[in-house]
Order: sequence, then structure tokens, then C-alpha cells
Amino acid sequence: MSNSIKRAYGFMLLLFFTVLYLLPLDLRSLWQPDETRYAEISREMLQRGDWVVPHFLGLRYFEKPIAGYWINNISQMIFGDSNFAVRFGSVFCSAISALLVFWLANLMWHNRQKAYIATLIYLSCVLVFSIGTYSVLDPMITLWMTAAMVSSYFCLRVSGTKQKALSWLVLGLACGMGFMTKGFLALAVPVISVLPIVWREKRFKTLLCWGPLAIVSAFLLSLPWVLAIAQREPDFWHYFFWVEHIQRFAAKDAQHSAPFWYYLPMLCLGALPWLGLLPGALIGGWKKRALRPELFFLLSWAVMPLIFFSIAKGKLPTYILPCFAPLALLMADYFEQVRQSLSSRVLKVNGIINIIFGGLVVVTLVVLSGRLPLHVKAIYAPEELHKWLMAIMCFATWALAGAMSITAPRRWYWAAACPLVLALLVGQAIPQHVIDSKQPQEFIQQNIQPLKQSRFVLSDSVGVAAGLAWELKRSDILMFDEKGELEYGLNYPDGQSHYISGADFPTWLLKAREQGDVSVMIQLDSDLQTRAKLPPADSEISANRFKLLIYKKLP
Repeated sequence: MSNSIKRAYGFMLLLFFTVLYLLPLDLRSLWQPDETRYAEISREMLQRGDWVVPHFLGLRYFEKPIAGYWINNISQMIFGDSNFAVRFGSVFCSAISALLVFWLANLMWHNRQKAYIATLIYLSCVLVFSIGTYSVLDPMITLWMTAAMVSSYFCLRVSGTKQKALSWLVLGLACGMGFMTKGFLALAVPVISVLPIVWREKRFKTLLCWGPLAIVSAFLLSLPWVLAIAQREPDFWHYFFWVEHIQRFAAKDAQHSAPFWYYLPMLCLGALPWLGLLPGALIGGWKKRALRPELFFLLSWAVMPLIFFSIAKGKLPTYILPCFAPLALLMADYFEQVRQSLSSRVLKVNGIINIIFGGLVVVTLVVLSGRLPLHVKAIYAPEELHKWLMAIMCFATWALAGAMSITAPRRWYWAAACPLVLALLVGQAIPQHVIDSKQPQEFIQQNIQPLKQSRFVLSDSVGVAAGLAWELKRSDILMFDEKGELEYGLNYPDGQSHYISGADFPTWLLKAREQGDVSVMIQLDSDLQTRAKLPPADSEISANRFKLLIYKKLP
């Protein structure tokens, strides 16, 4: 590949990343509970100047370690209090993961074009770009797991002492950062991924000799913060280990419980718009594992975490995000084989899958539009015609890009264009009833003055409370008759005043109104029996599923 072609490929990939990942960041409001939560935690950490103990709405928040918040803190320090800043940490980590995919592909195959294809496939997978532009910690843990596995590849391939020492040292540092981002799973997943490779290649001696170096480097990296938070909050590790790990992933009543097969459809949806390449990549990698050890490495990296998370009781689509880096590499290798064989059948199948997917979603949108003589619940209100048309445009364009990818073998890259319009317009195509339940920013901004003038602000939803705190730049939002994920922090003596029960509210309100205005923002779909007993407000403002009750200061 000539230098001019390399530069052209690099420029096009950078442009693609900008359009798919950076441009949409400020085009949609923050979603609750995840994005409002992580936005507010980092804002409060910066406000408090405390980079050791996470706080959320002024309460101790021990659900995750610290490193993910550090990344978000730095993003907000650079870009300010904006939706772009809240999501940029995820985008940055996704970009570094993509660079690691490119680097490993080039290292394995010494083929720059295949490395570019692997990176393009990775960045355009639905699960990767949807989570990679959403403010959660999963893109960050994916970065450290990808770095750990790339380091593992070096650990098992280099021969010099210095190279081995450096590789195992970097492996430990990546695992240490993963541990400080999401906990003990960051230590388990790389081990689970590498064990079949060590077993197959009989590398037990290498593992026993050099593994302690990785353990020591991970230990030393995380030790300062581990000791600091243990000194500040002695109960942190007890809660984090037993509640956040054992109960969430193994207990019968684990959060987000789902059946064993849950991740199979998630994997298929997440692999779009490259689903047509996935079966052949997995089967071909398995058949050629003996002749090409790097394919077995990628298979183990992709499949072992998938099995591990399938066994766990609690499941979320975001958990399998680390599996997509090796899958992108396997699909890029398979794609190159298909292209060299001059067979366009697989690429046509991939294009047809995209046409069917885009077409089915368009048909579904038409059926559920309420504009046909069908007895179905409309997903868009009659006045939301423009949003409905935008949604149709998003998926019609997906189908069109799929059709373009099969018009000629050299136009395979059109498959990557399937999600572009969706990424740019999805914020403007969301139905209003979804906005009113999942995006509280719009309602809060419309009523910002009475909220700012209120001495006390309460909410019955943790996600909405986080949105209020983020928009008002205050961490003293009180919980009304609902504790949710804040229950642990509310049980501390200094946190109990942050919660007002429905039964206690009338008495509390009388005293609070002596100090100033009181605002209560509630979600109308919440099942609160106390609402009918709420004292009459001086004014009420409603918008679909949100209601704001304003109680004026007593004279």
C-alpha cells in the first residue's frame, strides 16, 4: 500500500469517526438514569475537589471504583459542564480501543489495509458506537481489557527478557486500571480469556514465571487509591465486593437477571451492519486455529468472556462490549479471505441482512404510526410527524446503504455507512413520551427559574434528581418517597436528611416553607400511593409524564 493510499485510508477513517462519534454528542439530551448519574458524580467530584471518594447527590456512592470517574472529571475540566463533555470520556476510550485494534491487526498480519478494515468494522458495529457515545463506564473498561489482551499477545510472543518484562508490566498496569474502573471483573476476564491459549500452547511455565510481575504492577498501581479510600471510608470494600459483585452477578435475585442465551441475540444485533460476516469469521477461525494461532487467540478472547457473562445471573448488553474488538479482527480477516477469493456471496448476504433490517424497522414504524386503520398504540403523537419521518429516514437510509454495498464487490464499504444517518438524527427522532420519561433536561430547562428560586428541590426518581442536580449545579436534591440506588448512602447518619418519606412530607413541608420555596418534580408513571395525599401546591406544571409542584415560602 503506497503512502498516498495509507493517508487516504487514514483520513477517511478519521472523518468517519468524527461523523459517527463526535458530531452527535451534543445533539441529544442526557438519558436518565445512566448519563445523568455519571454527569453529576463527576461534577460533584470536581466541585468538592475530592478525587478519592465518589459522591452522588451529596451522598456516598460505592457502586463503582474511581478511575472511570477520573476520565469523566478530566473531560469536564476540559470541555465544561456540557452534554459533549459528559459523553466525551466514552468516545475517547472507544477511539483508543480502535487504535489498539488497528495496531494488533497490523502486528498480526503485517497488512495495513486489513488493519484499516478491522478498525472500520469495530467502530461501525451497532453495540460499539451506541455504547461508545453514551456516558457509561463500559467503554472505559473495554479500553483496559483491550489493552490487557493486546499486552497478553505480546507476553506470549516476544522472546527477549526486556520485551517480556515490559509486556507483563503493561499487562498488569492495564488490569490495574481496569480494576479501578469496574472492580474485580477486570482481573477475572483477561485471565479467563488467556487460559485456553496458555493451555493449548503449554505456556504454564511462562505464566508462572512472569505472571507475578503483572500481579505486582497491578497491585502497586491501585494500592494508593485502595488505601486512601479504605482510610476515608472503611466500609467501601465490604459493600463493593459483596453487594456489587456477588449479589449482582451470582445471587438468585441479581439485578438485571436474564436467561443464559440472552447475549446471543444481543451479539447478532450488536454486530450489525456486519452480521453477514460473523458466522463465517467464527467458523473459519475455529477451522484454521491449528495453522494460524492468532485466530485461536482472538476466538478465546471473544468467546470466553461471552460464556462467563452468560453464566452470570445479572446481564446487560453493555457487559459484552469487550468481545467486539476480537470479533472485529476475526471479521476483517474473514472479509479479506472472501475478497481474495473473488466471491461476493458473503458480501451480498451481508447487504441483504442490512436491507431486511432497515426495511423491517421502517415497516414497524409505519404500522405503529397510528396513521393506518389498525388497532395499535401509536409511538408518535399526531403532531410529531416530523419526528416520525426522521425515524423512517434513519432506517430507510440504513437499507439504502445495505443495497449500495451489494451493487458491486468494491462497494462493500457502504455497509459502514448504514448507521451514519441514525447516529446524526436519532436525537431529533425520539418520541416526546420517551423524552418525558428518559430525558428530563428539556422539562427542567423550561422551568429553570422556579427551580433556581427554590430553597428545597425534591424528586421521586434518582435519574431525574441527577438531572436536576446537573442543570441546577447543586448536589442537595432530596429524594421524595423513593431511595433506589441511593439507599446505601442514605443509611449513613449524615445522609438520612436527604430522604423525605411520603408520610412525613406534609409535616416536613410546613417547616421547609418557612425557609423558602419548595419544588417537587415527580414522574407520573411512578407507583407512589402518597401522591393523592400531597398537600395542594401553589402552582403545578405538567408535561406528559413529568409534573412540577411548587410550594411558595410561607409569610
